[in-house]
Amino acid sequence: MNTANSHFVHHVLFYLKNPNSAEDKAQLMEGLQALSKVPCIVFSNIGSPANTTRDVVEKDYSISWLCLFESAEKEEEYQVHPLHDAFKETCHHLWQKVVIYDALSC
Repeated sequence: MNTANSHFVHHVLFYLKNPNSAEDKAQLMEGLQALSKVPCIVFSNIGSPANTTRDVVEKDYSISWLCLFESAEKEEEYQVHPLHDAFKETCHHLWQKVVIYDALSC
């Protein structure tokens, strides 16, 4: 694998404290939409669990946040960006748990 040319994938699963609250979901999605404006993000997607029936599919999260960066260095830039800090400050009270999968593309 040539890591110099690999993309960095950052996938976050949010487990809301109140998973049935449309207001909480909307607030989190609004926060993620603002977060998507961080300039070093190449691609981002906000999602919810698909209605699939395979046993291996994880569906107990509330909202998914997927980001693609040109490099691990760009993802580190994102981590300290003021918009990321603002997102954490305004939305952290909404979730009970966050699971993050970071990967380098092969």
